[in-house]
Order: sequence, then structure tokens, then C-alpha cells
Amino acid sequence: MTEYSFGNFTVQGFRGGAIKSGIRGKDRLDLALIVSDKPAVAAGVFTTSQVKAAPVVLGYERLKKGKAQAILVNSGIANACTGEEGMRNAKLTAAMAADALGIAEELVQVSSTGVIGMQLEVECFRFGIPKLAGRLSPDALGEVALAMMTTDTVPKTAVREFIVAGRPVKLVGMAKGAGMIMPNMATMLCYLLTDAAVEQETLQAMLRQSVAQSFNIITVDGDTSTNDTVLILANGKAGNAMIDTASPECALFQQQLDEICRELALKIVRDGEGATKLVTVRVNGAPSKAAAEQAARTIANSNLVKTAFFGEDANWGRIIAALGRSGVIFDAEKVSIAFDAVVMVENGIGRGREVEAAATKVLKQKDFTVTVDLHGGDGWAEIFTCDFSLEYVTINADYRT
Repeated sequence: MTEYSFGNFTVQGFRGGAIKSGIRGKDRLDLALIVSDKPAVAAGVFTTSQVKAAPVVLGYERLKKGKAQAILVNSGIANACTGEEGMRNAKLTAAMAADALGIAEELVQVSSTGVIGMQLEVECFRFGIPKLAGRLSPDALGEVALAMMTTDTVPKTAVREFIVAGRPVKLVGMAKGAGMIMPNMATMLCYLLTDAAVEQETLQAMLRQSVAQSFNIITVDGDTSTNDTVLILANGKAGNAMIDTASPECALFQQQLDEICRELALKIVRDGEGATKLVTVRVNGAPSKAAAEQAARTIANSNLVKTAFFGEDANWGRIIAALGRSGVIFDAEKVSIAFDAVVMVENGIGRGREVEAAATKVLKQKDFTVTVDLHGGDGWAEIFTCDFSLEYVTINADYRT
């Protein structure tokens, strides 16, 4: 595996680490722990899929108390659609971690990612957790980002440092995800850690806001996972006055949380399975914000649009066709479409081959924006997506083999 340097990826009061437990064979990090030196204020957002993995069900229930001290995560097996045995195994592995760390079992959150329908290999946990607990380090949090990768090609981490009422505060985040990406109030797996002191209800509300404008507006393939989880732990080690909704620092923390979630979300899209381009789809002039998002999401999820992006084909007909089936009411004779600054369509009519040639040059870039204006209201929205390549098909055709 490629060696990565995680540099400044530490936060006081947190330790981490990962090992090769055998879940994914002998050569892959696949089991990881994050531990706070003391119970932390915790908040979370989980998948809205009706099919929820055992760790999601367990995590949601435990999070009702608003505290957590450890996160145990494995890759390779999702522990989803595994019935009563899967739930027993989720609880058992959490108990193993609690025993190894000497903490209360209800303070352990568990996450799994990988193949749906397989039972966890409990012996790998029985062997791996004590070994893992003995080698945790403040400098090894980056290993967690590596261990939870599945079809990801790179680990995804981000760091923010800022001052809260004269106290230095740090916020770090790690995420995994490259396919099965179109969450709703969730993402694949994302863990955020801070030494700030934040009141629990405030932290939960801030996390929901940040997720809504980051992970909830990305799509790789239009699919929502059974295991999507975002957790944030705040251990208060920075010694700042408690942040709540009445604190003047609340807005600052929200801004930093928004930024780090947005950075991680874009890294997920950029690393989408087989992706070669990061595309922003922006819809303006819609009857409402909700209508704009519905239109943008339909365009961003269109396989025909996404394959045109991959082929660097400025086929605006596919975009307006997707728009037409979005369910949003608009006047087709008022629509304009632009690739970056190149306006290809005005009043629903293409502007000719010369303009299309200029738009094709835009599509050769790694990042670009498609702007659709309906000229029918003040609603606007952005969705971040990627292209759809041959490699996406290959990865998902061979995923279990």
C-alpha cells in the first residue's frame, strides 16, 4: 500500500490506530480504533435508508445519551442484512473494545463498511482488538482513514485550527467513500474530532446543518448506503467556555465545521469510483430552493449526462432532457445552459457549433461547473457530482471478487 504522511492530523485528547486483522486478508489495514481520553460529547447523523446495518441501529440507540469515548471501525464486511446474529456481533465487538480499553460498553460506537450480507469474522476482532488497543497513539489517527477505505484510492482527511475566546481549538475529520454515494442526512463513514467544549444539543444541530450543505449535496452514483454514518466527538480538552446556541463563538465553530465537511465531501466526489472529473451542477431561477435541488440532482445523477462528461462531449441535449423529467415546472423556452463561462443554450436553443467547440474545451478540465438557469424564480441549488467512466463498471462488476 502507498505510504501517506498525515502531518498535522492530531487533536489533543484523542488517540487512534489500525491493524491488519485478517478481515480483508493479510496485507490490508482493516480494523481501527479512535479513543478519547475521557467521555466526549457526541452527535451523529445516520443513513435514512430503510435497510440499516446493525452498527447503524446500535449507534443510533447509543447516541441518544449524547456521549461516546471510542469508535471501532472495520472495512471489508458491512454487517448489513445480517439479522439477529449481526446485531449480536455488533454488540460483541463493541464489548471487546470496551473491555480492552477499560471503558463502559455504551460509550463505544461501532461502524462497518464493505460487502452487504456477510457476517463479521468475530475471531479477527478477538485477535485484533487487544493488539490494537495496545498500540494506540495520538499520531496514528491517520491510520484510521486508511483502514476504513474500500474502493477509495486515497485516504480523505482535513484539519482546521482556530481560536475560541482566546483558546486554540482544533477540528480534524476523516471520511471514506467512493461509490454508493448519494446520501440523505448522512454520508458513507465520516468521523470528526475536536478538543472544543460544545453543548450536546448545539453540537447535534450544527452537525445536521453542516451535513445538509456538504455530504447531502454530493452524488457519485445515486445510491444510498446501508451503513452511512457521520459522528463528531468533542472532548473539551481545549478548555474553552462551553459553546452553545447563545455563545458568540457558536457561529465561528459552525463555519469551521461547515468548511471541513465541505472539504471532505468534495474529496469523496473527486475520488468517486472511476471518476476523472469533479462537476458542480448549479440550477438558478427555479420556483423554490427545493425545486432547484430536485432539478440539479436529476441532472447530476443522469447516467447519460455523466457519460457525456467522461467522453468530453458537450451534449447539452442530455442535460435539458434530464431537466425535463425532473418533475420541476419550468418554461423550456426560457432555459439557458452554460459550461463555466461558455453559454451553450439561450432561451432553450443551442448557440451553434462554434460555441459547442468552446464548451468541449471546458469539459477537458478536471473541474468545471454546469449552470442551468430556468428564469422562473429565485430558487437555486448546487449538487456536486463526477463523470461516469468505464472503470466504474469494472470496479462494481468485480466488487465481491
